[in-house]
Amino acid sequence: MLRWFLFPALLAATPVAAQAPAPAAKADGPLILAFGDSLTAGYGLGRGLGFAPQLQDTLRRHGVKARVHDAGVSGDTTAGGRARIGWTLQRLGEKPTLAIVELGANDMLRGVDPAVTEANLDAILAELKKQGIPVLVAGMLAAPNLGPDYRRRYEAIFPSLARKYGADLYPFMLQGVVGNRALLLSDGVHPNFEGVKRIVTGMLPTVQRALAKTRA
Repeated sequence: MLRWFLFPALLAATPVAAQAPAPAAKADGPLILAFGDSLTAGYGLGRGLGFAPQLQDTLRRHGVKARVHDAGVSGDTTAGGRARIGWTLQRLGEKPTLAIVELGANDMLRGVDPAVTEANLDAILAELKKQGIPVLVAGMLAAPNLGPDYRRRYEAIFPSLARKYGADLYPFMLQGVVGNRALLLSDGVHPNFEGVKRIVTGMLPTVQRALAKTRA
């Protein structure tokens, strides 16, 4: 059973002011933009231990010389992501081969109307489509205490937008991690190094399929 009563601690992470990302280091191989919140940013982890560097290392061990650019902002909402997607892409200095969009958990924890969350994510995906960047949507589940109606509306957002934009979908970013204290930091919510490793392992086949499509 998922221990969603632990989830409010996500909001305890002090939001970090969005800063323009450094341009991606140009090199051979696909560039993946990891665009999200604290789960993408590697909250509470040392340099090189978060989602982006672990995904990059794992892809390279599987023969894909990818570069994964961390554009995660702890505490970010879909509104924050919508506000920064344009200049994030502009500052990269290179068009990403694939964008992983992981946003929406903080909206849910604040009880934001799912219609607002959906509109913001729609705008983010529309901008990526406009620039010809394929997308992998990393979905999220709602806390059951928000009620069945909210949960139904919220959880429908991610597969619906993935279908609309022809994006790949990883249904639940924290699959296999939520509720397992061995995979979490002391806050009981954010993944530790092993938790991120579990996320990357679970998501890897979806990332590989998404990258294969870009080469087709």
